[in-house]
Amino acid sequence: MENSQTNIVNIITQTINSLFSGLFSSIDNSLYSALDDLLFINSNILDDTYLIKLFGNNSSNGIILICNSLLLGVILYYSCVFMLSHFTFSQVQKPAHFLFKLFITAISINFSYFFIEIFIDLFSNISLAIRSVGENIYDESICISTLIQKFNSIIYFEDSNINIFSLNGLIKALVSIGFLNLSLSYGIRYILLKVFILFTPFAFISLININTTWIFKSWFKLLCSLLCLQILVSLILLIVFSVKFNNSDIFSKIIYISSIYSLIKANSFIRDFMGGISTEVNSGLSNIKSIISK
Repeated sequence: MENSQTNIVNIITQTINSLFSGLFSSIDNSLYSALDDLLFINSNILDDTYLIKLFGNNSSNGIILICNSLLLGVILYYSCVFMLSHFTFSQVQKPAHFLFKLFITAISINFSYFFIEIFIDLFSNISLAIRSVGENIYDESICISTLIQKFNSIIYFEDSNINIFSLNGLIKALVSIGFLNLSLSYGIRYILLKVFILFTPFAFISLININTTWIFKSWFKLLCSLLCLQILVSLILLIVFSVKFNNSDIFSKIIYISSIYSLIKANSFIRDFMGGISTEVNSGLSNIKSIISK
């Protein structure tokens, strides 16, 4: 009787371990390869046919055409206000000052694709320089995919030998959930970056009036916070790769799990330091839940 109960428990345990083994293997094979592409953004994000069409190839189409039309509206508005000021004796911006700002704004709008490309590459190059320092010191690629390979070398098991009820199995489950959260967070960031890229011409046109400059400042802060994330993550990876991981050392395993959650919380660190927008999945779910409960 006891043997049959033991066999049943073993069968259930093996089935659960087999299911989790397939899940972890699927995550390893399909998810991790995209994390570095989602995180380390450069000007290649602009190499999107539909994004270019939406943005506008020139001043006669896309969002750039809309902003040029708005610029004409601003000119007409200023002309009317300037003429009325002779009758109302109200103070308005001097024509020379307005024309100078108009000229700068028009150039910024029509060359906004070029400006945003340089701006994105600036953050990308800083991140790349930090990781290059680590590559020269540690003699290995500083990226998330390499970090995962190091982890799998510490906690590695064949599909048939996985034990989700062991410490290694529990750590593997926590890490897999953490990286799944991380991939969703980086995916949200990737989409938001494209949104703010499309908003670039509108941000430039807001500079023409002192009452709307707050739009440009808010856009600039949000864009910087999203791009700064990859710099902070590069610094975190630089520290994590300096730790010598050992399969028999529980300290190194705890440090590894902590590094995963440091990557997840990196966006919160940036937001607390310089402001910005949250891309954390848990934060988004909490906001949705609070809205529903009202």
